[in-house]
Amino acid sequence: MNDLSNDSTPNLPNSPSTPVARSKSTSPKPLLDSIFSTPLKSIAKSFQRMSMKTRVLKELKTMEAAPKEGFDIELTDNLCLLYADITVANNPLYPADEKYRLKIMIPEEYPFTNPVCHFILDPSANVTKIPMHPHIYSNGHICLDLLGPAWTPAYTIMSLIVAIQSILASNDTSERPEGDENYVQRAPKDPSKTRWVYHDDNV
Repeated sequence: MNDLSNDSTPNLPNSPSTPVARSKSTSPKPLLDSIFSTPLKSIAKSFQRMSMKTRVLKELKTMEAAPKEGFDIELTDNLCLLYADITVANNPLYPADEKYRLKIMIPEEYPFTNPVCHFILDPSANVTKIPMHPHIYSNGHICLDLLGPAWTPAYTIMSLIVAIQSILASNDTSERPEGDENYVQRAPKDPSKTRWVYHDDNV
């Protein structure tokens, strides 16, 4: 005989004849999905893209109004792609009438992520040389910390162009980086995929 005086809940036998009500187990739909018809990640990416375009347009207007010494900007139908033709003054290593073309690609994460840029050849624009420099490979890739960890949103497209122009203006060595030929043979098409080692700020 069970003593129920100290237990308000008796032990009930497990009997197949006693039906047990069970609730259906369903995975709850995420609340955000029920609020937004478009996934939140897509919305965030759209805002990011809008932010990038707004910033780039603002910078282009500033560049248009500002005096530019030694470089010209060429826009394309794609706001994320532009070219800069650079000349170098007062450095015998680079003839004053010779220009070098930078291809500049703006990522969607700009300005929080740096632009991707490198020198290119473009005979149609009378650009036939990649500038000779200890930090510039013969395929146009540039080893510069501003194109990597040193970049912050405080920098602009114009300040990047001026920085690259500056390393040419201050250069006194007509040579390629060590291991140039080996690098060019195995380099990725996108220079941002290269794991650069920055160790010389004096050139």
